[in-house]
Amino acid sequence: MGILKLNPACKDYLWGGHRLVEEYGIKYNGDVLAETWELSCHPDGPSTIASGPFAGKTLTKYIRENQENGREVLGKNCRRFSDFPVLIKFIDAKKNLSIQVHPDNSYALKNENQYGKTEMWYVMDAEPGAFLYYGFEREVSKEELQQRIEDDTLTEVLHAEPVKKGDVLFIEPGTIHAIGQGILLAEIQQNSNVTYRVYDYGRVGKDGKKRELHIDKALDVTRRTPVEKKDHGYPHVADCDYFTVDSLVLNGTTIRSLHGCVTEDSFVSLLVLEGEGSIVCKDDNKNTTADNGKKKAPTGDGGEKRMDFQKGDSLFLPAGSGRFKIKGSCHILMTTIRGQVNKQ
Repeated sequence: MGILKLNPACKDYLWGGHRLVEEYGIKYNGDVLAETWELSCHPDGPSTIASGPFAGKTLTKYIRENQENGREVLGKNCRRFSDFPVLIKFIDAKKNLSIQVHPDNSYALKNENQYGKTEMWYVMDAEPGAFLYYGFEREVSKEELQQRIEDDTLTEVLHAEPVKKGDVLFIEPGTIHAIGQGILLAEIQQNSNVTYRVYDYGRVGKDGKKRELHIDKALDVTRRTPVEKKDHGYPHVADCDYFTVDSLVLNGTTIRSLHGCVTEDSFVSLLVLEGEGSIVCKDDNKNTTADNGKKKAPTGDGGEKRMDFQKGDSLFLPAGSGRFKIKGSCHILMTTIRGQVNKQ
């Protein structure tokens, strides 16, 4: 199969900046670009294919058409999900984001008709003194939480986590959180757009009205204790039932290339954080044969495909694409879907 380069869906939320246009080459004409949904099949903002025979199609449509033709482009490990499992974003917080919380699957499916949201943040850049709100400093009661929301004193009991470039945070459902101003990050999350806004600094939207809060639902789902930091990834950057994220770094000198293989287990998403390079992908199924001795149908158009990439690009390699080689000087976040782990 060929390598797909994706164009993102762009979001102009009021807290955003313009760095994704100026520094990451995102094509966008507006004054404010808060988020780009780089790998998305969500109806609120699907990615589109940038070039080649599928140019202009949404990733959603490409996947659906391939499934209809018997090609399992997402991979065997995605069969357990009813929807595309992940949503990957760049986020540019020129101003503070609202303080918010996400529900788990059970609550979200019952109340929102979509899945909940587990997510991780990879900090790409942060101004001196930048911080994130991440859980509570101490345990609070539901009554105190509600009172502090009403009194505008919520931030007094939240944990402010200083961050710098390269930091990683894993946010489980129910964790109250907010990205602070001056932070640029990549977010890998469940494919969900359910957010309960708790506090928004009294800001107004484009309509001149204060943005909606979701206090009752937030009170239902918020974990009111300090976050117990766990190792959610080693040896990966992050690893959970919904996504596995690895950091690939080529320095162009001692480490000039990297080899891998996209098996039939999972697709591969490559998000380019820094630098530039090229990728060559060779379909290992081109000349393989089935157990009965007959030649297998290829998973795609076969052959060797090459694509140049640069900072800000998002690439999608369908499951079964075979061996690949990356060359250049670059930093990439690679996302895959692992098999389900049986918990004892």
